[in-house]
Amino acid sequence: MGTALVKGQNGPLAVATVVVSVRVAAAADVSGLLVTESGRVRSDADFVFFNQPSAPGVELRAGTPASLVVSFADVPGDITQIRAVITLDDPTANFGHSAPPIAVVGDAAGNALYEYVIDGLGAESVVIALELYRRSGEWKVRAVGQGYAGGFAALVIDHGVSVDDEPSAAAIGPPALDVQSAPDATRAPAVSSRAGNGAVVPSRIVSAPPMHPGAATPAALDVRTVPGEAKLSFEKRGQLDMRKREVAKVLITKNAFGVRARVVLVIDKTGSMVRQYRQQVVHRVVQRMIPVATQLDADGTLEAYLYALSFAKLPDITVEHSEQWAQTFLHLSGTHAGIDYNAMGGRNDELPIMRDIISSLRSGDPPTLVLFFTDGGFAKKREIAALMREASRLPAFWQFVGLGKANYGLLRSLDEMSDRLVDNAGFFALDDIDTVDDAQLYGRLLSEFPDWLRAAKAAGVLH
Repeated sequence: MGTALVKGQNGPLAVATVVVSVRVAAAADVSGLLVTESGRVRSDADFVFFNQPSAPGVELRAGTPASLVVSFADVPGDITQIRAVITLDDPTANFGHSAPPIAVVGDAAGNALYEYVIDGLGAESVVIALELYRRSGEWKVRAVGQGYAGGFAALVIDHGVSVDDEPSAAAIGPPALDVQSAPDATRAPAVSSRAGNGAVVPSRIVSAPPMHPGAATPAALDVRTVPGEAKLSFEKRGQLDMRKREVAKVLITKNAFGVRARVVLVIDKTGSMVRQYRQQVVHRVVQRMIPVATQLDADGTLEAYLYALSFAKLPDITVEHSEQWAQTFLHLSGTHAGIDYNAMGGRNDELPIMRDIISSLRSGDPPTLVLFFTDGGFAKKREIAALMREASRLPAFWQFVGLGKANYGLLRSLDEMSDRLVDNAGFFALDDIDTVDDAQLYGRLLSEFPDWLRAAKAAGVLH
């Protein structure tokens, strides 16, 4: 038996080839989705199932049920995630009627590396069991356990394809497949899937146009869960879940649901922020940024910095320990957890912290979202503007947020800054962040990031 995983947990894969197999009490099919950073398939070639049993680096091995064999060296560079899917053959059945399915990741020799019991399922007949994903050039596995009560169509739509000419669901069960690439592409060879009664039923799936409001809602899917959530109180889990769904709504509307990005949080620690610290406004900022990381960051954590004249890189913020983290690290002065807060100074200089983040970015890296909270006072305007122009060629979007009533100067003119390869920064100010509800906050916080993703990809900043 391999290492047991729980929902949201991940682990390294230090082997060249893995075999993903499942144990299911009912008859079921296994399939695989090869997706890019956008969370979408590129074309019909990225969907692996019994009637199209191979894709670059991924092969469906026959069995009862089948298994996926993944050779990482052969997976295309723009594929960042491989999602293993279990679909019940009987469209009237669901996972809640039988023992939980079990997903196993093994090596080529048949040794089990990880085992995940997918509990908590109910009315779903389709579930994403596991996700294999790249992180800093290495492959890892994450226990997903994301069920789709809406069936296979919901899964397909969620991964950037739309179902067309679909026979009656009552007659045939889950929609069958005839996969083709984008509508303006050459028609791909037809492939098909079985209905619940074993018949082969043709249908058509094409790569979807950009998702529009109303195309899907978080109620139709399970938002992403990360390690540590189960240890929260019922009340805190409920609040976190509501906030995650508000984040998901924005990402769906902006056609960015499923994107994976490094999420970095930067918080001003200058003397003018004293009210924000004393009244624990910054503590609440941290709590409201965590749902963003759960839906975007590959590990569901927030990288964190405090800055003034200099800066401190703090431990990553996790869901489970976020409140303890805030009490330990959110200070203006003194020494806490071995960090000398006085040494950082009481005035602001953004250049050191910005240069440090920029130095961590490399061409070809996944996208980075920098959430930069400050009360303004960017004095070195010329140098900061030059730095943002330089950074426009790197895979990071900078979302600046003003806290309190202040003069933000340069920040207000970011959208008008010239001579950048792409618009890589946004800004908005909040006189009192506590008066802004979650829907408004996440709507403003994430409104420009998906637009930058598309522009950066078009400009070759993202691959």
